[in-house]
Amino acid sequence: MCGIVGYIGEKQVVPILLDGLKSLEYRGYDSAGIAVEEKDGIGLYRSKGKIADLKEKIGGVEISATVGIGHTRWATHGRPSDHNSHPHCDCKKKIAVVHNGIIENYLELQEELIAKGHIFTSETDTEVIPHLLEEVYKGDLYEAMYEVSKRLQGSYAIVAMCWENPEVLVAIRKDNPLIIGIGEGENFFASDIPAILAHTKKIMLLKDNDIAVIHKNKVAVFADNSLVEREITEISWDAEAAQKGGYAHFMLKEIFEQPLAVQQTLKGRVVKNGTQVDLQEVNLTADFMKTVNKVMVVACGTAYHAGLIGKYAMEKALRLPVEVDIASEFRYRDPIIDEHTLLIVVSQSGETADTLAALREGKKRGARCIAITNVVDSTIAREADDVIYTWAGPEIAVASTKAYMTQLVAIYLLTVYLGQLLGKISPNQGAAWLKELSLLSQKIQQILDSAIPEIEELAQDIAGKRDVFFVGRGMDYAVALEGSLKLKEISYIRAEAYAAGELKHGTLALIEDGVPVVALCTQMDVYDKTVSNIKEIKARDAHLIGIGYAGISSLEKVVDHALYIPETDDFLSPILTVVPLQLLAYYTAVARGCDVDQPRNLAKSVTVE
Repeated sequence: MCGIVGYIGEKQVVPILLDGLKSLEYRGYDSAGIAVEEKDGIGLYRSKGKIADLKEKIGGVEISATVGIGHTRWATHGRPSDHNSHPHCDCKKKIAVVHNGIIENYLELQEELIAKGHIFTSETDTEVIPHLLEEVYKGDLYEAMYEVSKRLQGSYAIVAMCWENPEVLVAIRKDNPLIIGIGEGENFFASDIPAILAHTKKIMLLKDNDIAVIHKNKVAVFADNSLVEREITEISWDAEAAQKGGYAHFMLKEIFEQPLAVQQTLKGRVVKNGTQVDLQEVNLTADFMKTVNKVMVVACGTAYHAGLIGKYAMEKALRLPVEVDIASEFRYRDPIIDEHTLLIVVSQSGETADTLAALREGKKRGARCIAITNVVDSTIAREADDVIYTWAGPEIAVASTKAYMTQLVAIYLLTVYLGQLLGKISPNQGAAWLKELSLLSQKIQQILDSAIPEIEELAQDIAGKRDVFFVGRGMDYAVALEGSLKLKEISYIRAEAYAAGELKHGTLALIEDGVPVVALCTQMDVYDKTVSNIKEIKARDAHLIGIGYAGISSLEKVVDHALYIPETDDFLSPILTVVPLQLLAYYTAVARGCDVDQPRNLAKSVTVE
């Protein structure tokens, strides 16, 4: 959620902090602020709203500081306001802190600090941190952070600066991402790579409970109060990869990046002339898999919808029961899992709080845990027994597109891998699915090249509607859920998805004259049943938009408008079916004048409960 940037070097810090925060806007935020080293103490500049509001507040103030920290805040404790914005300071304005996460015992700590005379100026949990640092600071900011870390309960990535210790920034992470950027005569802290890509491609990933100290010319990392080495990684992305690249919005750019993302996720994983899956990151054996009596997929939001596709795919291919759960429900319902359970967790960021908690709960109960994530060395990736990376690259828009697409590809690869391991998929069937999977990037591109004009036209009509419904059967129903989520989250239209066969059980009452209904028709074993449901809807005067294969022209006879995708195996159709739904959501939101990349009330990475 929130974004952190820290800088120490020889350049003026304010432009670096503001530009870094700007590049983190995709994470979602309601306020922003910076703290910089000034003559008589720490200069604090904070504002509710966007980075532009913060810039306006700073105005023409001359700030020559070369050390500072910045933050974009997503409210958890305390409403969005100037005084709740980060950074937060101690009583003397000598120590400033930015923080992502939640301090669970902050009320207890706050009471203790108030009793000692500390004065609090915000409603946040974060403010206890600089006051705790003030209590224990004796000239060494690292030692103070080490002592304070013993008192904190919860999740956090914290960066601190001290006016009396201007040659260092000190940070600690636990369950929230934080990286170091290594420069020439300058170093950085950030919560994500795009914040510092314009300055350096050398990245050091911090691990849980690491405390890092950066000077302008050196970096030190400590674990358990001992100096440790952490690997420096050279990032292959350039700054342009985190920018729009000529597209009107990040979301549209990322939709168009999907063919390449699919290719990247398949690369090196389909071997032996396209007949076999090789997942080097996964170390499962046939003997172990024969002990598995249940697969569980746990995720949130869009990743949960990818998991639903996984249920259909794995049950069909493996003949094992597959349960899919929302992570925030899973962790509290005393799930029935044990050492005979294969638990698959799906998270774009690898830092999703509820999914991470589900992973830990699964491991505690003995389940074998596989992570599907886009971020190398993220917390979920490190803590899982096995990990499959989705090579989607940076995804900036809050609404997930290419990350979801590559999650589907990873799930299909895992399905075929397990099927081959268990002998449940014949060599011919496995080869056929893999061959078709390898063709899907081209077919996605066909949709992008041909479908946009008519989707834009449909979007103009949908933009004026109050409600939109999505229906489908089997895998089409799972994709309908994702289509409705995309539309509602970026256009703010009330959009709902229903299993087509459930219409008579209550939801048909919602259909009225002119309401748009998107019907997905790619599962040919239930095609006639879906068409029957479409006719029921049409009889109530809804406006029907059908999505089906280009070779099935009969769809035109039962809908008002047909959108066609290239033919593929029904088993793999979700990878294609979702593309027109993504485009429909995007162009509807544009027609309504919505903030496509940063929809209201939403954040990219949900790193708190």
